[in-house]
Amino acid sequence: MNLVKVITGYSNLDFKALVLEYMPNGSLDKYLYSHNYFLHIRQRLSIMIDVARTLEYLHHGCSLPVIHCDLKPSNVLLDEDVVAHLSDFDISKLLGEDETDLYTKTLATFGYIAPEYGLDGLVSIKCDVYSYEIMLLETFTRRKPSEFEGDLSLK
Repeated sequence: MNLVKVITGYSNLDFKALVLEYMPNGSLDKYLYSHNYFLHIRQRLSIMIDVARTLEYLHHGCSLPVIHCDLKPSNVLLDEDVVAHLSDFDISKLLGEDETDLYTKTLATFGYIAPEYGLDGLVSIKCDVYSYEIMLLETFTRRKPSEFEGDLSLK
């Protein structure tokens, strides 16, 4: 699936680092909010399909379900062919064999957090689905979740 590959890592008491696969087109965020870059509607659709397939793999294709917990455009990196790869798994969670959800104190990014995750710390694959839906809206409107008003407002 389309996950950013880890090339190597380094760790000591004061410093931790991962060297990741190079993604020459940067993040989806760059394309949504820069005046210098643009994605056609078909490219945006293809990117969101790539993300959906990768989430499907994480949630149902792994021996234990993986919840990303911080899905947002800056964590979607684009390779030379503008294929989307998920990155930034530092707050991801693994569900146990019989678990469908778990509690955590780790917080993700405002605007992308499912209500039950933000209020109670309860995470499940539904949290990633919620974040994906927010990201879909953002990708096709080119507006950040915090910019919506009325019924779509997060305020």
